[in-house]
Order: sequence, then C-alpha cells, then structure tokens
Amino acid sequence: MFKKIKQFIDEVQFEMSKVSWPNWNELRGSTYIVLTLSLILAVYLFIVDFVLNRLVSVIL
Repeated sequence: MFKKIKQFIDEVQFEMSKVSWPNWNELRGSTYIVLTLSLILAVYLFIVDFVLNRLVSVIL
C-alpha cells in the first residue's frame, strides 16, 4: 500500500512540473476580467429580476 502511495505522489510531482503557471501580471489581469464579468452579470440578473417582478405584480 505504501508503494502505491509513493508512486502516486511521484506521479503527481511529475505532472505538476509540466504545468505552466501564470505570472503575476497574467493572474492579476485574469482576476480583473473575472470580477468585472461577474459584476456585469450580477447587475444584468438584478435588472431582469426586477423587471419580471414588476411585470408579474402588474399582471396579478
């Protein structure tokens, strides 16, 4: 069992050495994009929910 665990850890280390990690500027840029798009989506969903809520209130 310990042999399998050691083999697993060795394989994980080997695969992690192949990973291309982003540098700080790429990471910061991606974070800004994700936060901006999340904010836009939240505002859009708020507006749609508000309009639909008003429509349903008027109809009923």
